[in-house]
Amino acid sequence: MTTERWPALPYAEWRETYATLQLWTQIVGKIRLARTPWLNHSWHVALYVTSNGLTTSPIPDGQRTFEMRFDFNRHLLDVSVSDGTSRQLLLQPQCVADFYGAVKQALVELGIEVAINDFPCEIAGAIAFSNDRVHAAYDREYVQRFWKVLTQVDLIFKGFRTGFLGKASPVHFFWGSFDLAVTRFSGRRAPQFEGKVPGLAIDVMREAYSHEVSSAGFWPGSAEVDAAFYSYAYPTPPGFKQARVQPDGAFFHETLGEFLLPYEAMRSSAEPEAALLSFLQTTYEAAAVSAGWDRDALECAPGVPAVPRSA
Repeated sequence: MTTERWPALPYAEWRETYATLQLWTQIVGKIRLARTPWLNHSWHVALYVTSNGLTTSPIPDGQRTFEMRFDFNRHLLDVSVSDGTSRQLLLQPQCVADFYGAVKQALVELGIEVAINDFPCEIAGAIAFSNDRVHAAYDREYVQRFWKVLTQVDLIFKGFRTGFLGKASPVHFFWGSFDLAVTRFSGRRAPQFEGKVPGLAIDVMREAYSHEVSSAGFWPGSAEVDAAFYSYAYPTPPGFKQARVQPDGAFFHETLGEFLLPYEAMRSSAEPEAALLSFLQTTYEAAAVSAGWDRDALECAPGVPAVPRSA
């Protein structure tokens, strides 16, 4: 049962599908970005985990709304409009340029006019969507494995989020970095962000990191680092990286500047869910303690279904 809930997800086995799927989600995400009013920390651009895949949630279109949903059970991209019209695109091996063209055509047929910047974000050496005939893989098995992991992580992150009274992000999927994340805020302003991210304006990053955070997420990995859970603090407080965190197997990655818990270590543990929760809690505590957060004002017991919090 554990392996069904937490399937193996080695980066090397699905890297081509991963690269293609990330670009497809960026196309859909950029459509949401183009139509949705700006929300603090770029929360308006994210996708959300559903019982079948990922969704944009409703997007404004004049007097109508439309929603774009990746269905990884039926392997479709469903575009549904509030007037009852819809289009479905089959998810199958095809290059990014063809997928992009099919999405644009579906929107035209539905009377939706959206112009996006067709250059990918947060990917070094990226190719414009309209010119990308390199990325064309779609392995149904690994797409489903990835989605199954997201559904489990989403539930645990949502439970973890309930233990915080301060400002906290939704649990949401960022298509740029291709990770599922949840972020807590101390309420204090942060130093101005000065880093660089491929395909992102510095103003976007400065607004995203305008306030002090402890952020955690799940990332399916890269050629250098396999799938892992991460946790970081911005700005990084003194003593943060030296903190002792749990479970065994978690460590601070100097190059990335964050704690990692390898996904394989988590899924192979006796109690994967408990291992993940201990990682989330101990890395948050490392950030909160080393940065001097007002923990009494910000923290609370985790929520329980159907039981209101006491005032």
